[in-house]
Amino acid sequence: MKKVVIVGGVAGGASAAARIRRLDESAEIIMFEKGPHVSFSNCALPFHLSGIVEDHERLIMMTPQSFAAKHNIDARVNSEVISIDRDKKTIRVLSTDTHESYEESYDVLILSPGASPIIPNLPGNHYEHIFTVRNVVDIQRLQEAIREQNPTSIAVIGRGFIGVEVAENLRLAGKIVSLVEFAPQILTPFDEDMVQILHKEMIDHGIRLITNDGLKEITEKNILLHSGLSIDADLVVMAIGVRPETSLAIQAGLKIGETGAIKVNQNFQTSDPSIYAVGDAIEVYHRLLHRPTRLALGGPAQRQARAAADHIYNIPTATKGVIGSSSIQVFDYAAAATGLTEKSAKQAGFDVDAVYIIAPDKVGLMPSSNPLHFKLVYERPTGIILGAQAIGKGNADKRIDVIATLITMNGTIDDLNQLELAYSPMFSTAKDVVNLAALVATNLQAGRFQQVRVNEVRALVESNAFIVDVREQNEVKNGILKGSVNIPLSELRERMNEIPRDVPVYVHCRSGQRSYNAVMALQNSGYHKVYNISGSFLGISLYEYYHDKLLDREPIVTMYNFK
Repeated sequence: MKKVVIVGGVAGGASAAARIRRLDESAEIIMFEKGPHVSFSNCALPFHLSGIVEDHERLIMMTPQSFAAKHNIDARVNSEVISIDRDKKTIRVLSTDTHESYEESYDVLILSPGASPIIPNLPGNHYEHIFTVRNVVDIQRLQEAIREQNPTSIAVIGRGFIGVEVAENLRLAGKIVSLVEFAPQILTPFDEDMVQILHKEMIDHGIRLITNDGLKEITEKNILLHSGLSIDADLVVMAIGVRPETSLAIQAGLKIGETGAIKVNQNFQTSDPSIYAVGDAIEVYHRLLHRPTRLALGGPAQRQARAAADHIYNIPTATKGVIGSSSIQVFDYAAAATGLTEKSAKQAGFDVDAVYIIAPDKVGLMPSSNPLHFKLVYERPTGIILGAQAIGKGNADKRIDVIATLITMNGTIDDLNQLELAYSPMFSTAKDVVNLAALVATNLQAGRFQQVRVNEVRALVESNAFIVDVREQNEVKNGILKGSVNIPLSELRERMNEIPRDVPVYVHCRSGQRSYNAVMALQNSGYHKVYNISGSFLGISLYEYYHDKLLDREPIVTMYNFK
């Protein structure tokens, strides 16, 4: 009979335990969790703050009793594993209830200790009104403080998924919320040109969003930033990130990887073949970057747990590495991303190009049709797809799942162009936005036209570049680019003489599709320096809005238009 001991009872640990039981009814399985709960939903924690998840008990998926009854697994809570003796193949366990310790032997040990929230070393970090959100106890403590103290204002520190979701759910609960981030943007899985949509959404819903400014000090009633700005804060939620929990591995003399997480092989074995590790505490192989990385996501943790369990029982597994797929709801917008951003791909040394398009997420006749902002990142000259981002009020995650599948299959923009997808007017368009992005990318790759991005338009306006607005006259009354010339697409062929041939010409419409048609008409009429503004006026408005508010600068549009 095999004895398997598991350290950590959440996503990775619980999944490994359940898989081992399915493989081996006779195995003795003991799972230790230092907290009071096993198998809870980390990702759903912030939603308790708004009442979307009304009762914190619903966050708990399994209890020690249900593990025993359903799976014959001995799940021991409030039990912290404090050391490993690899020679004796034993662990020492400390009961956080009785403060007594004991030894437990193992044949196979699986480490899934997760990660710990980072609390920066700065003045005021000892105050009791500082909170983290990592487990059910954390969210209970924060929710109880809100109920008992009825705070007027709450500051959230951190740009990641937890920080954004905590800020949103606190705002949905009616609180005055500030979100502070030292970097220029929130949510690094999105490029700077895409994330401005989410910046706008947050400030539109009443969150005070402060980027490019870091936390300097915490006092009893406010926080002080490096800029000198003081923000009222009765409560402070730290969500600046996590560090892998490696103390147990270090004590046991296991190898730590270059990322600072536990080093494992393709079978998730540590440097000791009797000890496996999965989840947030390990470093994993990035299949696009071809190097180790850290990825604190529940889906990969569960797949790692299954692979480790299979290897223990000599079942072959193929570990292809991670690409990093994620999604988030930010008020009315769904946002999803996979693979590399344009920025990270360039930093990694790829020769990349990217397409940013805005297209309906379903047939425009449908009442629930909305614009979907989609960015596709690909390698030149191979056309291999490296990543994508989607933001909209519809199914952004569906589109990103398509791209994640293609990346895993080493797909190219030509593959995406030809990809046959399900179609119904209620769900998509005959040429889905992902197909349209591939069409644009193949045209760019072939040199059929040239483009500029929304983040380049301000410089064009300020340098008095020749910009043609091909929207119809009834559209321009709701805002134009300063200095642009309105020549509707319907009048373009009759008015081409108004467009100079000896200077670069930049063309935009509302979303970039009509302007592309105008660019092709001009090129086919002898114009050689014509550029389509991808994203066009809608994309420009969304991109410029947050920067204009943050920097209190003069807009380059006479009026924003977000429709």
